[in-house]
Amino acid sequence: MSAGSAPTERAGAAVRDPHDSSGGVPREILRQVRLIELRTRGWVESLFGGEYHSVFKGQGMEFAEVREYQPGDEVRAIDWNVTARMGEPYVKRYVEERELTVLLAVDLSGSEQFGTRGRLKAELAAEIAAVLALSAVRNNDRVGLLVFTDRVEHFVPPRKGRRHVLRLIRDVLAFRPRSRGTDLAAALDYAARVLPHRAVVFILSDFQVGGAGEEARRRQEAFERTLRLVSGRHDVVAVSITDASEEALPDAGVLLLVDPETGAMHAVDTGRSVLRAVYSARRAAGREAMRRIFRRLGVDEIEVRTDASYITPLLGFFRRRERQLKR
Repeated sequence: MSAGSAPTERAGAAVRDPHDSSGGVPREILRQVRLIELRTRGWVESLFGGEYHSVFKGQGMEFAEVREYQPGDEVRAIDWNVTARMGEPYVKRYVEERELTVLLAVDLSGSEQFGTRGRLKAELAAEIAAVLALSAVRNNDRVGLLVFTDRVEHFVPPRKGRRHVLRLIRDVLAFRPRSRGTDLAAALDYAARVLPHRAVVFILSDFQVGGAGEEARRRQEAFERTLRLVSGRHDVVAVSITDASEEALPDAGVLLLVDPETGAMHAVDTGRSVLRAVYSARRAAGREAMRRIFRRLGVDEIEVRTDASYITPLLGFFRRRERQLKR
C-alpha cells in the first residue's frame, strides 16, 4: 500500500537504534514490557518451554565421549581404532548440539497500527514475540530482532539472556518507524544476509503486500521468490495477524477511510451491499493467495487474531510440528 519503496540498508550496515539502553524510554513502555513478561512467563514455563524444546532441534550432533560397548548399542557406533587399542569394543557417543539462533522479523508498517478488539496488531505481535523469545532463551538459544516496513528499520543481532529479551520486547513496543509501507521480500532478503548459519525465522505480519492490481501481483511474486530461497536454508514460520474488522466493511453509510500505509483518504459508501461484497471477496482472495504460497513452499503458518487468544493456535503449531517429527 506504499506509494514507493525506500532502499534497504546493506546487510551488516548499522541500522538505527533510537531506543538503545542509553536513551530514555517512556515509563509507559517499560510498564508494558513488565506486564507482557508477567503475562507470558507463566505460559512459557508451563507450556511453551517444553514444546519449543521438542520441536526445534539443534544444528546437528557433536562428539561427547568414547565408552565401553553395552548390549543394545548400535554396531555402527563402534570406534574401531579405540577397540583395537583396548582389546574390547568401545563406541562413540554423540549428543545433540542444542543451541539455535531465532530471528523475530516483526512488521511495523502502517497496517499493523490497527486494531478494533482492545489491542493493535502490533501489540499482539509484541506479546507473541515475547513468548517465542522467552521460550528460546529458556532453552539457551540466541534471539534477534528485525523490524521492517518497506525498508529494514531496525536490527538487533541474536544474543542470549532474559535482559536481552526484555530489550527486544521494548523495541517492538517503542520503536517508531520512518516509513509506513510494506516490503516483505526486502525484509526476508536482509534476514538471509545477516544470518550466517541456519536459523528459525518467525515473520510476524498481517502479510498485506500493499498496492492494487498488477502492482500487488508483482509484490506477491517477489515475496514468493524470496521466501522460496530463504526457506530453503532457514526454518521459516509465518505468524499471520488479523483483525476481524478488516475482513468485512460495516453497513454504516458514507465513511471517510484512511489508508494507513499511504495516508490516502477515500469516501466510501458502505451502505452499498455490492461494494461490501467486493471488498470482502478481495480480502478473502488476498488471504487465500498467501496461504497457497505457504503451502507450496512448505512454510508453516500460525494464524492469530486480535479478538482471540493466541495460545491455542501457537500450541497447535508446536504440536503439529511434534507429530511431523515423530513420523
